Amino acid sequence: MSVAEATEPVSTADGRQIGGVLMDMRHITLRFGGVEAIKDISFDIREGEIRAIIGPNGAGKSSMLNVISGFYNPQEGEVWFRGERRPPMKPYQVARQGIARTFQNIALFDGMSVLDNIMTGRLTHMRTGLFRQAVWRGGAQREEMANREVVEKIIDFLEIQRIRKTPVGRLPYGLKKRVELARALAAEPNLLLLDEPMAGMNVEEKEDMSRFILDVNDEFGTTIALIEHDMGVVMDLSDRVVVMDYGRKIGDGTPDEVRANPEVIDAYLGVAHD
Repeated sequence: MSVAEATEPVSTADGRQIGGVLMDMRHITLRFGGVEAIKDISFDIREGEIRAIIGPNGAGKSSMLNVISGFYNPQEGEVWFRGERRPPMKPYQVARQGIARTFQNIALFDGMSVLDNIMTGRLTHMRTGLFRQAVWRGGAQREEMANREVVEKIIDFLEIQRIRKTPVGRLPYGLKKRVELARALAAEPNLLLLDEPMAGMNVEEKEDMSRFILDVNDEFGTTIALIEHDMGVVMDLSDRVVVMDYGRKIGDGTPDEVRANPEVIDAYLGVAHD
């Protein structure tokens, strides 16, 4: 891809404009011992788009999300972010770049309130030291008040005001997923990674989550990359889709292009591969 192609905005299938390349995954290979979880995969994520990563169970989707978020460092290939090659990083360093995520298995503090869980998403924005925070005066007090203001806006945005003081452990599954989204949004990410945000939800909960994802993308301008098994949701939400199967990339394009790809159809219908 040329520099001009990487930086120039493009139009989506519905005529919406998305920006230049935000993240570029180049020839990524990830091994666990002798097993290749990801095999020489390249794709990009553009500013302002909703980019889906799909594939059957065991395709390597979560491993790819873990590469993006710094949990894994690939043995081969390069990760480029905002036009610069990213060296091997720890997850907290990636978070400081403006990348936040949710997890396939909910990772919240059950004994803490919804508000306190979401406040943990502000850690990358806290600058005062531990002692000043404990004393809670001057700059530490002003900083916490500013962070609390951001969190309260997210609580309103996701319509969870009535549970803000409820311990997370008492919440039903669908609301826990919404709280986890809120915590990720509290980091004010440029790139939001969602690992199966609809998993385990009923129809009504999926509709709510889909609406919030679209609103986050539209109102905040947040770039989103998501893994999801519900193909109806993927095709409705996504600007572009990359398809993985057994660690390989077998499709990449608009929802319509991916839907018509014979290899993608075979993978999802379980047709034997030659």
